Amino acid sequence: MSTHRPGWTFPRLADDLRALGVRPGVCLLVHCGLRRVGRLERGPATLAGALRYVLGPAGTLLVPTHNDGNSTTSRAHLAAIAGMDQAQRGRYEAALPGWDRRTTPSQRMGVLAEYVRCTPGAVRSDHPQTSFAALGPRARQLTDDHDLACHLGERSPVGGLYAADGQILLLGLGYEACTALHLAEYRLPEPPTRDYHCFRLVDGLRVPLHFRGLDLDDRDFPTVGAALDETPVVRRGRVGRADARLLPARAAVDFATTWFAANRLAARR
Repeated sequence: MSTHRPGWTFPRLADDLRALGVRPGVCLLVHCGLRRVGRLERGPATLAGALRYVLGPAGTLLVPTHNDGNSTTSRAHLAAIAGMDQAQRGRYEAALPGWDRRTTPSQRMGVLAEYVRCTPGAVRSDHPQTSFAALGPRARQLTDDHDLACHLGERSPVGGLYAADGQILLLGLGYEACTALHLAEYRLPEPPTRDYHCFRLVDGLRVPLHFRGLDLDDRDFPTVGAALDETPVVRRGRVGRADARLLPARAAVDFATTWFAANRLAARR
């Protein structure tokens, strides 16, 4: 007797997404740990198809396609060069790639994000570190004009998601992955900033970029997320085998802004 078990299908995932509260016509930012969803009938295409089906023709799917391997100021880079001497650091930096909007894969954003990025018709925001890819009628509205000095603020796809009254789906991942909470950091009075350095490709040549931006800090995201879970705005359920949370972007960011003001600012005093 065969022990083969079919994977999760498009209709079953679509039913789970609807039951969770994903709305037709909405802009939906998805952070996904695909393996936690379970074996899918056609891999990431099954989940992407279910998401787009539930969103409908008026809905827009948004995913993070971030990169830090092209930066000398990222946590990943600083960890990699720890213990190197000056000559070793120089050789390591010389080998860092430049970022190309069309061809550079995302890093550690998951299989679903890469599938969406590579789907015909997808557009990607022009930021060498915190880009997003989108599919749908408002894809360009969300991804155009991503300001270099505004990783995840008002002039980024996260700001566009807030303005569009979108939703956030955490699928098999916790609040540590919720990039939209960074928007709340930008809304604090006098948020701390720091210098950033990375590389992009321009006409085949690696070009250095230096800019100053918000000192992004996600260390307390699980804590603010636990507080969010105590509110009625978070809907919890399962999509496939994965635990899932669905949040309205505006309510989540507004809550985090108040929470950061009460906790982070108090810690500075």
